[in-house]
Amino acid sequence: MMESLTHFLDQVWFVILALFLLLYVMLDGFDLGVGILSLTSSDEQRRSILMTSLGNVWDANETWLVLMGGALFGAFPLAYATILNALYIPIFGMIFGLIFRAVAFEFREHAENKLVWNFAFGAGSFLAALSQGFALGGVLQGIAVDELGHFTGGMWDWLDWRSLLVALTLIQGYVLIGSTYLIMKTEGELQVIHYRTAKLAALTTLVGAVLITITTPFVSENIRTKLFHEPEIYVFAVIPILGLLFMGLLLRSLKQREETTPFIWTILIFLITFIGLGLIVFPYIIPPSITIYQAAASPSALVFMITFIGFLIPIMLFYNIYNYVVFRGKVTES
Repeated sequence: MMESLTHFLDQVWFVILALFLLLYVMLDGFDLGVGILSLTSSDEQRRSILMTSLGNVWDANETWLVLMGGALFGAFPLAYATILNALYIPIFGMIFGLIFRAVAFEFREHAENKLVWNFAFGAGSFLAALSQGFALGGVLQGIAVDELGHFTGGMWDWLDWRSLLVALTLIQGYVLIGSTYLIMKTEGELQVIHYRTAKLAALTTLVGAVLITITTPFVSENIRTKLFHEPEIYVFAVIPILGLLFMGLLLRSLKQREETTPFIWTILIFLITFIGLGLIVFPYIIPPSITIYQAAASPSALVFMITFIGFLIPIMLFYNIYNYVVFRGKVTES
């Protein structure tokens, strides 16, 4: 009875961490996507509109990353230590990129010459997205550990063609969700531009996702075994079908110049992709060796954390929703 309860708590915290990561990827994803797109803006007036569209929401978006890091440290301390050790370089790159873009965002408002800070904001967004992609690719390809779960690999283990493919695909995904967000927030010629960037990013994201889906079973024996085992094979077969369906609906909505539905379809694409990744990884928290049951903190610690973080989650969700409702609508030229 006690063992079943302990396993249930471990699973609950796996789901909570997955929720935090999903919210961060979707919310800060369009934030980073807009930052990357700002590098392609042809003049300062258009770039100012892009920056203004983020001005009241980007701080709240990144709180989910902070909360996820704290929750991982408390719920799965072994995973926190091992993953940060294995992915030190991409995680440091992500933090540096996020700090760089935050400083640039604030300094740009008061600078007479905005060129340097414009580039810093876009480059910081790109670096953060690239680093997150490498970190995700490094986790999916597996982390070398000993029998105690301690990292035994090298500092560059995360860097290969598979993690590069994941990183480039994630960047395109962020550009896609950033473009669909800007379709809702802009109008006129700027909106037309982002219909085009959204279509291009959708196609490149689709190509990357297909390549990842095809190649992953060939390079990972554990994932190949899980994918082609009954009855899981039927569940995993549905996910790419739904992904293609949502992608088709997204492309149709872009062709018909709809404003809100492209963002909705993009969110659903992110959601179905995330569900697929979660099912592939579970129950491992350090693929392919350490499960959530091996890496979890004590049951009393997990219950204590649920009591406080469980109280915090609805407050943060309410704040995010309220923030977006208050600052809804178009951003226009002043």
